[in-house]
Amino acid sequence: MARTNDDVAAMLEEYADLLAITGGPDFKIRVYQKAARSIGAHVTDIAGYDTTELRQIPNVGESIARKVAGYLRSGTVPQLEELRGRIPAGVRALTRIPALGPKRAMALHQRLGVDSPESLEAAIHAGALHGLPGFGEKTEENLLHGIALLRDAGERVHLGVAMPLAEDIVTALRAVEGCHRCGYAGSLRRMKDTIGDIDIVATSNRPKVLMSAFVALSQVTEVILHGDTKTSVRTGQGLQVDLRVVPPDAWGAAMQYFTGAKAHNIRTREIAVHRKLKLSEYGLFDAVTDELIVSKTEEEVYQRLGLPWIPPTLREDIGEIEAALAGELPDLVTEEDVRGDLHTHTELTDGHASLEEMVAAAAERGYAYYGVTDHGPKLYMQQMTLDKALAQRERVRELDGTSGLRLLHGVELNIDPDGDVDWPPDVLAGFDVCVASVHSHFDLPQDRTTRRLVRAAEHPCVNIIGHPSARLIGRRPPIDADWDEVFQACARSGTALEINAFPDRLDLAAELIRRARRYGVKFAVDSDSHAVGHLANLRYGIGTAQRGWLTADDVINTWPLDRLTAFLRKKQAAGVSRP
Repeated sequence: MARTNDDVAAMLEEYADLLAITGGPDFKIRVYQKAARSIGAHVTDIAGYDTTELRQIPNVGESIARKVAGYLRSGTVPQLEELRGRIPAGVRALTRIPALGPKRAMALHQRLGVDSPESLEAAIHAGALHGLPGFGEKTEENLLHGIALLRDAGERVHLGVAMPLAEDIVTALRAVEGCHRCGYAGSLRRMKDTIGDIDIVATSNRPKVLMSAFVALSQVTEVILHGDTKTSVRTGQGLQVDLRVVPPDAWGAAMQYFTGAKAHNIRTREIAVHRKLKLSEYGLFDAVTDELIVSKTEEEVYQRLGLPWIPPTLREDIGEIEAALAGELPDLVTEEDVRGDLHTHTELTDGHASLEEMVAAAAERGYAYYGVTDHGPKLYMQQMTLDKALAQRERVRELDGTSGLRLLHGVELNIDPDGDVDWPPDVLAGFDVCVASVHSHFDLPQDRTTRRLVRAAEHPCVNIIGHPSARLIGRRPPIDADWDEVFQACARSGTALEINAFPDRLDLAAELIRRARRYGVKFAVDSDSHAVGHLANLRYGIGTAQRGWLTADDVINTWPLDRLTAFLRKKQAAGVSRP
């Protein structure tokens, strides 16, 4: 569900950004950034917390606690409002551009009068940045790419923002008298990476009552359209939410109609026409007599069209119709299939919870096994050492087996520009699972990036390539690699590719998953948790895996422990050689 924590974390992040723009001291900026991450990761919703309770959260000192407590009471922070007033809105807009930090945004405004992404783009094309310190040719190229990325993102948000909001709204509407059924549809139900608006479908014989309750919800800040069958509102996050109400018997037809991508819906309507039928949100009708044929369930709508029920995550017209007609739809992996999580962090490096807290939370999820993979020493800011890792291993062994949970002591290694990773093979052989990820040098040429990933995949101790494309949705584009060559290397070496479930990553993306699967690559759907609450993000990774057409057999952390451990040990036993 949507939490106050996320709003407060965003407020503190903005405060840190504005401090950076106005030349605030670096240590103070970091303090606010750390507090934002800690509050965002805090397990309990902080609504109603007082200053004393807020100070119990790691990295939240007296001054920040007072600001947050005031924000919780009044919805505003005077110091933040004062900072906002000192900075032109255009400069704040510039900070949304990937690759442009707050200080450089302010410098561009002061030197060139740049006050928007559009004016920055024009200035770059006009050569106005030439000669400015810190703005070379490569920087200009990165800024143009960042502006394009920002433009593509538009007003879209990632799943982790849209899903809790939709679930809150659906829960509230289900409680309204006269509401028979209610659920979200559209791109959210298809688990797309980003969501432009939220589609809610409900059934009721009293639509006016339901619509009145909808526009009165606390999340609503603007009513765009208010009707008996469709009402559109805007929420505090800026998202448009459309509610459509149909009669109770039309539930199946409405969910089918409002879930599929446009191309999928065109295909199903074409099939209906060929069968002398008409398909709408109210049902499947005889094209001649207008007699209603079916409408109550999605299954009967698809069946009458000569198709099996098609899972929502596949409804994109990328081959699912043909697969359905041929009886070849995949039996998609589900969250219930997952037996464990193989990429998680603790407070030993950049996590926000102790090993014991993370293990207890994993046990509560009913996992059979759980991998702890704090960062290796090449991610220098985490200050990891071999001694720390070995001490953690001892504690992991002590906790192993508690609550029936098999613990795997692992590490997330950093892949350097040449494809090397932290620690030599004789050290890495002592870990149960090794995840290797790109954390820097994101703009290498394609040939070097490809070679980098291939070398990591062929390392005898690397089991999983973590968040392989290193993208951050809306903030950083994927690294440029010859993915087919990378996929071939992973298939050849027995290295799994991660589907990182963090909502701003969802990496690999679905289209790359489908390509990799054709080479026989295996995958790991991991949460990359840095706090207890992050473990639940796994569902977003599963949605992405489904969009990639994966079955449980394709995903190594759905396997029984003996099969998983055999897979993890296979590379070392085979002694895969380094190029």
